[in-house]
Amino acid sequence: MRRDQVAFLSKAIDKYGDVFQMRLLGNPMVMINHPDHVHRVLVANRENYDKENFLYRTVRPVLRNGLIGAIGGESWHRQRRLMQPSFHRPKISVFADTMTEETTAMLRRWERRYQDGDVAAVVPDVGHLALRIVTRNLFGADVGPTTEAIENDFTDANNIMGEYFRFPFPPLHWPTPSHRRLHKLIANLDTFVGAMIEQRNTRSDGSPTLLSILADAVDEETGHQMDAVQLQQEVVNIMVGGYETTTGAASFMLYLLAKHPDIQERMHAELVEVLDGRVPDFDDVGKLKYTRMVVDETLRLRGPAWQTMRRAVGPDEVGGFRIAADAGIYINFFTLHRHREFWPDPERFDPERFAPEAVAERPRNTYIPFGAGLRVCIGKHFALTELIVIAAMIVQRYRLGLPDGHPPVGLDQLVTLRPKHEVRLRLERR
Repeated sequence: MRRDQVAFLSKAIDKYGDVFQMRLLGNPMVMINHPDHVHRVLVANRENYDKENFLYRTVRPVLRNGLIGAIGGESWHRQRRLMQPSFHRPKISVFADTMTEETTAMLRRWERRYQDGDVAAVVPDVGHLALRIVTRNLFGADVGPTTEAIENDFTDANNIMGEYFRFPFPPLHWPTPSHRRLHKLIANLDTFVGAMIEQRNTRSDGSPTLLSILADAVDEETGHQMDAVQLQQEVVNIMVGGYETTTGAASFMLYLLAKHPDIQERMHAELVEVLDGRVPDFDDVGKLKYTRMVVDETLRLRGPAWQTMRRAVGPDEVGGFRIAADAGIYINFFTLHRHREFWPDPERFDPERFAPEAVAERPRNTYIPFGAGLRVCIGKHFALTELIVIAAMIVQRYRLGLPDGHPPVGLDQLVTLRPKHEVRLRLERR
């Protein structure tokens, strides 16, 4: 499992089926890989399952008590109620302007940097773009050179936590060189976020930033507001989610489009019809049906948030099997999204899987790149809007291709899923 988690899990599913128990560092862990079982754990009996488990203990030094990794219970429910309105559709429409502005700026840099037919390493540029989008929407400011330092810190922290997840010893509080480095990276991020919270900028158009919206949010049921510590931890969670997952998803998406020129051209035809050369705005996002299908298929095959865990608070039954109290539950979206009962020829990149009639035929929870139930990712609509905007604007301007001899892009199986090898694309202006 440490050498190749995906290969190990796939073989185990082939041999033992959709529910089986394995031991992870001596601890029993129940793997479930069927949408009905996922529904039981994440939706139907969700109050019996919390996040007090190995995976979230691994990431908690970075995420602390933020919404992503919080164990659960009433404090989590209160925090979710408080934050949810900040990510509703009217708010996302304002944030979309920053997405188009930053993507336009990246494309202008490409025009200056690359001649027609040049080959570009796209992951660094996409990562830089994702971080600029999330920091501008959060803070209303261009953080300039700090962005590059934050990117490097995120990359280092993800690598350290990924290695720890593969072999979690010694404990993170032991002062090994890599653990000291991780704590230093976290301190750097906290310092940056703390300074931005103190500034409390507004956006250039005078509208409130996401930070201001969160700081001023009030829970209508209790009158509760976030204190300074909780606000800082939630901002860090948003930055980690908004940068890390978008970078991985967008990089894989561009690579897959370059591998499949027929799909890319069909997507371009839709862009011509809907946009007619315009930069997309928020209202256009819902009209780009095929582009959304491309995004969905990318997230099925290469969703960056590729696994989750729960702990059974009390005993339960899943798929006819008894689940003991305190048992760990493991769900791997990578394998779930390749279940042959629901996904024929699962490795094939085929956006038609997400045509409305195909979606209607599949059971619920066969496709959950953002999770399911009450703990579905709060930034789901932000992320989908961002990926659609980035894909649309790049394919609108460039025909993407793979250079001769480009090797397959493998999977870096860390806490999130990222391209293991450099993604290099040939850029041909349309």
